[in-house]
Amino acid sequence: MAASARLLMLLLLLTAPALAVIETYEFSDEELEKRYHQLSGELRCPKCQNQNIADSNAPIARDLRQLLYTQLEEGASDQEILDYMVARYGEFVRYRPSFSSATAVLWLAPLLLLMAAVVVVVLTLRGRRNAATGEGGSELSAEESRRVQDLLDESEKDA
Repeated sequence: MAASARLLMLLLLLTAPALAVIETYEFSDEELEKRYHQLSGELRCPKCQNQNIADSNAPIARDLRQLLYTQLEEGASDQEILDYMVARYGEFVRYRPSFSSATAVLWLAPLLLLMAAVVVVVLTLRGRRNAATGEGGSELSAEESRRVQDLLDESEKDA
């Protein structure tokens, strides 16, 4: 029984590549094929959202791959293709969106978060150092010392 289960698992594992995206296009130039692979890896599938069009099995990704192939064969530049895809599907279709006022948060957020983390660490370390050395406001003014002494004297009288 265990041997047949292992054989069944092996056969299932061997069929997994059949589910992969297999498309063959006849490119007129080897350079076009390189550009196709580079661009299809850079464009995000609008349906899947976490896969590029090269890896996605969604019908829209298949259509986009065909469109990409057609545009490359017609002589469109990489920028023209990207501009067309962005105009049609929005900036989301690119894994690396261009820097603009709409995408500034995407590009600047990591830097701002890093700077905020550095500020928090510096302030925390400075506060710990001040607490350890007794600096940073632990000294009482003459008025505060007199008031504390008055309170202590009153509590001794009440006791």
